[in-house]
Amino acid sequence: MRSPMWLARRRAPPPTPERAAPVVTTTNDEERRTMSRRTLIAGNWKMNGSAAAVDAFASAVAADAGSTDADLLVCVPFVYIERMARGLADTGVALGAQNLADVGEPGAYTGEVNGAMLRESGCTHVIVGHSERRAMYGETDSVVAAKLEAAVAAGLVPVVCVGETLVEREADRAEAVLSAQVDSLFEQCRPESLARMVLAYEPVWAIGTGRSASPEQAQAIHAFLRGRIAEQDATLANSMQLLYGGSVKPDNAAALFAGADVDGALVGGASLKADSFLDIARAAQ
Repeated sequence: MRSPMWLARRRAPPPTPERAAPVVTTTNDEERRTMSRRTLIAGNWKMNGSAAAVDAFASAVAADAGSTDADLLVCVPFVYIERMARGLADTGVALGAQNLADVGEPGAYTGEVNGAMLRESGCTHVIVGHSERRAMYGETDSVVAAKLEAAVAAGLVPVVCVGETLVEREADRAEAVLSAQVDSLFEQCRPESLARMVLAYEPVWAIGTGRSASPEQAQAIHAFLRGRIAEQDATLANSMQLLYGGSVKPDNAAALFAGADVDGALVGGASLKADSFLDIARAAQ
């Protein structure tokens, strides 16, 4: 638990200015799908990998990255960021981290890494608020909002994760939980910061379990999330990339990507091998 000194040193996010009521536009599924939103396939290696694994992955992806039209992103442990950056140089594949400090200035924060350090190491993106960070390390919605702002201040694209547990889903509380997580971002973050965000829906009950939301479930939740965002900012809702994350594999990717509001995936275990990662990316075509 953070000390009072830590809390005193943190800066509260700037107040969010009042927003005008959104003008909700009516579009069909194909228009929503193609309205300036590219497909993004992001790999999250979590606490996996080795120097040899990084080299093998980078070599294979560099040789075959042109086989997909999707944008590719790989998020590796801190210690492998620069090695992966060298391996993926000139491939067009983006590099990301899995976490960052919720303060930007250097200081006495043992074990933390700030956004400027990630940028200097070659990152363009960073995962924020993954369910494992929320559950295992006590990251609250307020901490997630602060990390979003810290990422944007450093010139990074935050991939912000939201999702419900199995208990919450079975209690018919999924939409309430997701609403609270999304609303917190709008309450605590600046509009220009939210405009930089990618939102990843990860049903916690499907992460690393082999279970996955059905394509219909994934699309329904993504449509709900886009609608919730539209209540605050319809233009942002139409342009924001929404990723699905929860046991995405080559054999279920195409069906998941068929949803009009599913703009790609946050891939876990299947991103550790270049062949399965690229197979998922090709399924988005």
